[in-house]
Amino acid sequence: MSAAIDPRTTTASGTDVRVRFCPSPTGLPHVGMVRTALYNWAYARHTGGKLIFRVEDTDAARDSEESYRQLVDALTWLEIDWDEGVEKGGPHAPYRQSQRREIYAEVLERLIASGAVYESYSTAEEIDARNEAAGRAKQLGYDNFDRDLTDEQKAAFRAEGREPAYRLRVPDHDLTYVDLIRGEVTFPAGSFPDFVVVRAGGQALYTFTNPVDDALMGITHVIRGEDLMPSTARQLALYAALNDAGVTDFVPRFGHMPLVLGETGNKKLSKRDPQADLFLLREKGFIHEGLLNYLSLLGWSIAAHRDVFSRDELVAAFDIADVNPNPARFDQKKAESINGDHIRMLEPADFASRLVPYLHAAGLVTNPPTAAQQATLDAAAPLVQERMQLLGEAPGLLGFLFRDGVAYDEDALKGLPANAGEVLVASVGALELVPEQGFTAAAVQEALAGALIDGLGLKPRVAYGPLRVAVSGRRVSPPLFESMELLGKAESIRRLGALVQYLS
Repeated sequence: MSAAIDPRTTTASGTDVRVRFCPSPTGLPHVGMVRTALYNWAYARHTGGKLIFRVEDTDAARDSEESYRQLVDALTWLEIDWDEGVEKGGPHAPYRQSQRREIYAEVLERLIASGAVYESYSTAEEIDARNEAAGRAKQLGYDNFDRDLTDEQKAAFRAEGREPAYRLRVPDHDLTYVDLIRGEVTFPAGSFPDFVVVRAGGQALYTFTNPVDDALMGITHVIRGEDLMPSTARQLALYAALNDAGVTDFVPRFGHMPLVLGETGNKKLSKRDPQADLFLLREKGFIHEGLLNYLSLLGWSIAAHRDVFSRDELVAAFDIADVNPNPARFDQKKAESINGDHIRMLEPADFASRLVPYLHAAGLVTNPPTAAQQATLDAAAPLVQERMQLLGEAPGLLGFLFRDGVAYDEDALKGLPANAGEVLVASVGALELVPEQGFTAAAVQEALAGALIDGLGLKPRVAYGPLRVAVSGRRVSPPLFESMELLGKAESIRRLGALVQYLS
């Protein structure tokens, strides 16, 4: 016997949409987790519905308050806001599972009364023995033995000192639903046995607490990773029971997002992979606009041949039905490129202010910067905004402007031409003729071009390479002439002379 899609499935599609983000506070926030939050948030904002943020913190051995705070920090940094839940409250509080045990006990009693849940006393050893005797594979697990225990049998087990677990009476028909991303899915009758919802001793399991919370909080759309798709069968079975018992009056819709793979191979991006560590990405210099943009592309696109868009454009275009079911691959280079595009969209003052934490961490400026440091930063930031992909590049690109001396990179020294000393001496002579008050980028370029390109007959790369190393210590730096203008005449000449001395 097959079952049609449950007619009680929600038809919510607008402001009545309610989605949730419900992580366990274990470890650092990672890319896969944050993409789940992002897709739920984007769908809620697109439809005008609501996002509920609750925490599944019943694993005392692994959950931590530190991890919880990091989750809140991650969402706050990415500007993924929520409408109800932890930190905000709401009509369905509390939003931590550890504070909802009495609620689960009450729902369990209602399911027992309706006959959907029953007492089970079978031990693992007894189940294995019965399977062996019946010629069934042990992997098939529980055999529904306790479904029809008499009151006398239950009393006898209790007299032995046994406490019952509670199992859901699974329907004896196919369970079918239409996945928001993958289309119609059917779980055949008999594909899984009656399962435990509450252990002996009273501990409610995830297979119980998660759907119960969704039901009581009116969640209409469950959007989560495809690795959780096998559990949907159990959730559909439990939802039917919750409806029959009057705990809720509808069944949510489910959508299972594609896996996020690492850069190579076909393995899911591990939580322990540095690419998956959200805070490490922030430390490297991703800005929230760029990372939000890239994470949204891990399974979805706004349009053909278009990868860069704003938060508002994401919200306007996003529909969970448009998510691709095929695995997405985390591409570090593409992520950094998109981040660079968003860096270039920032207002200059905003960009400069975002560099301060990175420069401060490198010991280059105070936080907040002094007036002199701020003036240098304001002038220098536009020189590198077009060149940067990550804010973490700031100390390397701009550090020479905030240090008294220059530390020469080994690769920069190795790349110097044989005539570097001659080039530097000629440059010093040319710059000494530029007036102090007229020491602008244009004047510097004119003087150096006359001395090196016209005078010595050098090509620009050969002519200016040694000067770049002398000024910044690096082969790659902000524009040379503008950098020398910021340093001033005396400091520029001093640095050119210092490299001459170093080379000799």
